[in-house]
Amino acid sequence: MRNIQKIKVLEGREKNSLNHWWKFKNPIVVAFNFIVIEITKILPSLALKRILFRMLGMKVGRNAAVGLGAQFDIFFPELIELGENCIIGYGTTILCHEFLIEELRTGQVQIGKNAMIGANSTILPGVHIGEGAVVSACSLVNKDIPAGAFVGGVPAKSLDKKRKKK
Repeated sequence: MRNIQKIKVLEGREKNSLNHWWKFKNPIVVAFNFIVIEITKILPSLALKRILFRMLGMKVGRNAAVGLGAQFDIFFPELIELGENCIIGYGTTILCHEFLIEELRTGQVQIGKNAMIGANSTILPGVHIGEGAVVSACSLVNKDIPAGAFVGGVPAKSLDKKRKKK
């Protein structure tokens, strides 16, 4: 299961938790995060992307590669960890928060060393994707993925239990 922290919003019956976002994160920080992440979405240089992500507090391993259009959490980018030599595919979304009606949920997202995330996938808060795991394109990852697994779909499920490691 996902490792998430739940934060109750006391006024949840009056307004949903998203209406209180500014109480959880400084709006200036969120605006800065948004601008930097938007720049990285169109930036072709992988090395420069890694530098900018680290500026936001993300842990980014050596040679991690992030495809164009990848969207990272603008509220809590510091909860994202990209392992060495991992690949994040085009248009992938990695979230570290969920605003629900009465609560905010946050959780660290860890992508393991040599893991691959296919294009247009979505990774939800609190998920750990193990070393060498492969997530196929257009998948929704809503639970931990073990090392070396090959998963895909909505929600992501094992696609090949007998996958051989190279």
